[in-house]
Amino acid sequence: MKILFATSEAHPLIKTGGLADVSGSLPNALSALKHKVRLVLPAYGDVMAKIPQKAMRKVAELEVGGCGRTYTASIFQLKAGAFEGIDVPAWLVDIPELFARGGNPYLAEDGTDWWDNGERYGVFSKVVTELSMDRVGLKWKPDVVHVNDWQTGLVSALLSLEEARPKTVFTVHNMAFPGNFPHSLFAQLNIPAELWGMEGVEFWGHFSMLKAGLVSSDWVTTVSPTYAKEICFPEFAYGFEGVLQKRREEGRLVGILNGIDETIWNPKVDELIHRNYSLEKGRVAGKKQNKTFLLNEMALLSGLDEKSVANEIAAWLDAPLVGFVGRMVGQKGLDLVLEVLPEVLDQTDVNFVFVGNGNKYFEAALLEIAKNYPQRVWVYVGYSEVLAHQVEAGADLFLMPSRFEPCGLNQMYSLAYGTPPIVHHTGGLADTVVNATDENLKKGTATGFVFYDPSRYALKSTLLHALHLYGKKRSWQQLQKNGMQQNFGWKASAKHYVELYSEDV
Repeated sequence: MKILFATSEAHPLIKTGGLADVSGSLPNALSALKHKVRLVLPAYGDVMAKIPQKAMRKVAELEVGGCGRTYTASIFQLKAGAFEGIDVPAWLVDIPELFARGGNPYLAEDGTDWWDNGERYGVFSKVVTELSMDRVGLKWKPDVVHVNDWQTGLVSALLSLEEARPKTVFTVHNMAFPGNFPHSLFAQLNIPAELWGMEGVEFWGHFSMLKAGLVSSDWVTTVSPTYAKEICFPEFAYGFEGVLQKRREEGRLVGILNGIDETIWNPKVDELIHRNYSLEKGRVAGKKQNKTFLLNEMALLSGLDEKSVANEIAAWLDAPLVGFVGRMVGQKGLDLVLEVLPEVLDQTDVNFVFVGNGNKYFEAALLEIAKNYPQRVWVYVGYSEVLAHQVEAGADLFLMPSRFEPCGLNQMYSLAYGTPPIVHHTGGLADTVVNATDENLKKGTATGFVFYDPSRYALKSTLLHALHLYGKKRSWQQLQKNGMQQNFGWKASAKHYVELYSEDV
């Protein structure tokens, strides 16, 4: 099959979250199954800056209507394998007025959304539609167009009006981002009027690009089976429960668990960690050396001198280390963490390392706790791919108490690295982590720690249970082995997508 995979971000070209990891891995996995895949994303300033000019060439140009003006879109093709991690040809849509901006693809320097995001991704969706219908002279028409989140949801709606169109699959990575804009944007983009209305892209008088994907695609998928069930309820649907219930009744809503890229997130070959190890070889020594390295790094980043670090490192190594990597926002359960952190620090010898950024309140609150508990809590505010890998390899436990989590990847990374995760029973976390109850420990199926109520009491008791088990060496090592034996690679999930692509519409 010919598959066009449209996304607003893809690792390693540009990344803000899990969407980039999926968009960087799933196309490669589909290609490995012998399908002809093209990746298409905007040519952001940072993307064009990091790609060598000789690795890409201009293959097409088209005029596309925006809000009151016409843009010239240049299509640059990046050869498969020309940029490490991108194994399929990629089309970069270059519209300098909209995408030649550095930094976060969605946010301005002050942390607010770019004022013209609606136009940016509306115009990008128009270009993807033209590519999908092979109207730009590239002589390549896909059988399936796979679009992702609100930034490309409009593609399915526009294609629904076309004759002899490709099939469309829309993957929702997070329902919390609806892509809502005023009706005036719909009008200014000159989108066909028949798409407006309750059965179309209208959402309470607004123009929703998320709804465009939900109602117009041949298939709607989410990134875990449990999340596919959850989003049919008001608590998780953000007002779209009626639409989602209808798609489910039509048999057009499917949950397919994300995979992880085992060429990148694998302690056996990971180039970003201090010492490689595997389930079969060097696991205990490797984890200890990575923990030593991580503690050194975090202590030095916090301002300690090398002599002080050398004096304290032995004590730090003896204590359990809990790691957190991710966005510091309410969705990730940071409010619960802040409530229990001082109590757990006072009652145990556990240490914590946090890596991420997000809500300024959460960032400041964690930094204040680090100040109050020096040499017990380390906080790095910012995005660091290197530290993300080092935390997975060096921490003893991984903290992921998300209030909701469509799929989550870090819990799967943690299992692969022998770092049992502590998770809330929701979305993909429920689908991937088996709770360390006495029964599951005896059966040899336990892989981590699960709490079932998003409350401070449930989180604290689960943390304490995890720390208690950490003190039981034999049980702990078996728990690590159980996690490392899990297979969360992309192959099985990619095959599931191929089956979906092959279904009649």
